[in-house]
Amino acid sequence: MYRLLFDLVLRRLDPETAHHLGMAVIRVAAVPPFSAVARALTRPAPELRTEALGLVFDSPFGIAAGFDKNAVGALGLHALGFGHIEVGTVTAIPQDGNPRPRLFRLPADRALINRMGFNNDGAEAVAARLARMRRRKRRPVLGANIGKSRVVDVEDATADYVASTRLVAPVADYLVVNVSSPNTPGLRGLQAVETLRPLLAAVKDAAGDTPLLVKIAPDLTDDEIDGISAMAVDAGLSGIVATNTTIARTGLTTDAARVDAMGAGGLSGAPLRERSLEVLRRVRAAVPDGFCVIAAGGVETAADVRERLAAGADIVQGYSAFVYRGPLWARQINRGLTR
Repeated sequence: MYRLLFDLVLRRLDPETAHHLGMAVIRVAAVPPFSAVARALTRPAPELRTEALGLVFDSPFGIAAGFDKNAVGALGLHALGFGHIEVGTVTAIPQDGNPRPRLFRLPADRALINRMGFNNDGAEAVAARLARMRRRKRRPVLGANIGKSRVVDVEDATADYVASTRLVAPVADYLVVNVSSPNTPGLRGLQAVETLRPLLAAVKDAAGDTPLLVKIAPDLTDDEIDGISAMAVDAGLSGIVATNTTIARTGLTTDAARVDAMGAGGLSGAPLRERSLEVLRRVRAAVPDGFCVIAAGGVETAADVRERLAAGADIVQGYSAFVYRGPLWARQINRGLTR
């Protein structure tokens, strides 16, 4: 049914417009009586409960940052069966992001390219929404992903991240520092250990008791992955998210000229599967037991989730496949995990 809707209607819409329409439907799923019906159809089985970061997740599978940038659809996503929702990326200063078009579908590759540029309402507005959700008796685990404001120079990034942390950390179940998006100038340079170490130390101090993780790119070398992993453990972080989108364009089925016309941006979806799995395994081998590793990138099926868990992930995230699988995607994954 959803596949027919996608082929006949959604595929003809601008991807960002289609996302906003989909988010409107998702928000309805959080409103009674629709929420009760949705939850009855999609509630994960009790045996899928997972513990990580000192938290209990309804399912090991959740939605990655980037889907619900402004914490407006988290309750609806929970009603659809996701075990956690990572909101954001959020910046200290509200920003519109990059000019449109900035989101592109590659259906033949079951992938997306985005250069959204951290468009969001700002940390203060998102923190207020998270605070309201935390007061609810039934809610998902709520992670928050923070990034650098575009107008802030890279040299001043630490203070900018700390400003977001002070607003968001008290109302988030865990916090992720995003230094790996390819869509904010200079951001990926912050992944260098000598730059990242003092940034994370300052953010950790501001985050207090909220578990802190860092999200890394799949385009790092093995030595860089090892270095960040060792530094994250040494700095007392709670975990690593592996991985963000890639700037690579290798192995795509979509016509190269069409891909080139889409321009710069991060590639996500099925083509990222193998590399993100490699990075996951490398991170897991470099960190001790009890250090949380969240797997993301190229996750589409229950088999993908099982593979990530077997490779050492504590919890798993997806995003791009939602576009191609539709609103019952989490239900499909959760049911597949119980077979």
